[in-house]
Amino acid sequence: MSDFTSWLYAHYIKPYLDQCPNTGYETALDLRNDLVPYQNQALDRAVEFYASRAFLLGMKSGAGLKGAGV
Repeated sequence: MSDFTSWLYAHYIKPYLDQCPNTGYETALDLRNDLVPYQNQALDRAVEFYASRAFLLGMKSGAGLKGAGV
């Protein structure tokens, strides 16, 4: 990942994800208690990668819809 996406994740995306309530299916799907430390690190890296990519996709999609009247 680029320096920008790493910075974006650390300063905006992760704090937002941390403040979201863990209710419903998120609690049932939480794997952190069942993983060993190196797997938790890999999970953190995967979440960082996919959350950053999803944010950038939303930015690109939103820019593309600007003139569509949506």
